[in-house]
Amino acid sequence: MTSLISNFENSKELRQRARRLIPGGAHTYAKGDDQYPVLSPGFIARGHGAYVFDVDGNKYIEFGMGNRAVSLGHAYPKVLRAVERELKNGANFTRPAVIEVDCASSFLETIQGAEMVKFCKDGSHATSGAIRLARAITGRDLVARCADHPFFSTDDWFIGTTPMNAGIPKAIRDMTLSFNYNEIDSAKALFEQHPGKIAAVILEPSKGESPRDNFLHRLRDLCHANGALFILDEMITGFRWHRNGAQALYDIQPDLSCFGKAMGNGFAISALAGKREFMELGGIDQREKPRVFLLSTTHGAETHAMAAAIATMKIYREEPVIEHLFEKGEALREGITQIAGSHGIGNHFSVFGLASNLVYATLDEDGRPSQAFRTLFLQELIKRGVLAPSFVVSYTHGDPEIAKTLDAVDGALCIYRKALEDGVSNYLVGRPSDVVFRATNRLTTLPDGVPALAPELNRRVKRRETSFATAGR
Repeated sequence: MTSLISNFENSKELRQRARRLIPGGAHTYAKGDDQYPVLSPGFIARGHGAYVFDVDGNKYIEFGMGNRAVSLGHAYPKVLRAVERELKNGANFTRPAVIEVDCASSFLETIQGAEMVKFCKDGSHATSGAIRLARAITGRDLVARCADHPFFSTDDWFIGTTPMNAGIPKAIRDMTLSFNYNEIDSAKALFEQHPGKIAAVILEPSKGESPRDNFLHRLRDLCHANGALFILDEMITGFRWHRNGAQALYDIQPDLSCFGKAMGNGFAISALAGKREFMELGGIDQREKPRVFLLSTTHGAETHAMAAAIATMKIYREEPVIEHLFEKGEALREGITQIAGSHGIGNHFSVFGLASNLVYATLDEDGRPSQAFRTLFLQELIKRGVLAPSFVVSYTHGDPEIAKTLDAVDGALCIYRKALEDGVSNYLVGRPSDVVFRATNRLTTLPDGVPALAPELNRRVKRRETSFATAGR
């Protein structure tokens, strides 16, 4: 059997430096130390295809794929070649570059329900631009977002709805309402409670659960009947559900839609797209209505990112990327489900969601969602060379990677079962991970920079780290 990964010394040193220099130690909360086990790679040195290598030289099959931003694979050659060619001509100019028009044309050919598009760098700018545009079009202040979908923007209109709302005025927080996916009555209730005041409804086409009873179409009709815009956030679904977006899969045409993540295979590019009658309010040609400061970012049209997007969309058009994601994802689902059943813990661990975007549930001995068991599962996968905060496949995950992953899952779930019987604290080294959206921090820090739940756990954590190292596990 291959030896288990146990060396994270370089990561430990970098963690201490990073925490002094960067709030949270990372520029993305989902990548922070509090989201991963103590025994985990803190920093990635490089990636290639379905694999990443950490700063200690450990190699992993990776499934987070840059928080779902990498759909083809890390450092994908065809995309890199397009980027390198464009970079030789310069990245940013005083006037638009030709590639901006080319990228817009390629995008609108791909997302066929949209008539105009504007690019930026991240999903938050795109969704917030959509909200601003909807408010300008309708003259209304309130917006409604789907409470079952975890993230829409770093801006106040959304973050104010989470427990992590410090610094956001109550007046702003009160302008965002919530409804539930596949529950049309919850959306109807909002329009009844706030007649003539809701500017837009925003949601993902799906988080994994398919729309039931024509939900998306009924919601769009409800919006239009009440004078509100219907906005789809396709940051995740856009290049995982269907090559033309989930809106094509579900045959639904939104007023506005937002794309990003896998659109550039990890390069920073996102898009706000929609009907011409709405989008042109952010332009310079229409004279009937007030101008909307839609999107205007210095780096929004960097040429190399657009080259990456054009190359990525071309690969989607010409190669069976979506089919591959579904095939390998389904193989993972079936294999993991079988393994969980063989260990007798199918009621405590399960995978769910669309095959191209699988996530997993970790339940404790009482059947309750458990961060401690999630962290244990991550810890045991990492030991076995798999980095999987979710099971999101890429075009470069093949049969060998799936087989190795299933073998790692088998070993991890063997420990999971023991933890159900003996107690998770007997197997988890250090503190559990935590949810991103929390009002306060519950973690403390040990003298050597290793986080723990509370001071009284320090001695136990140190003992477990020592035993782990001396056992050579």
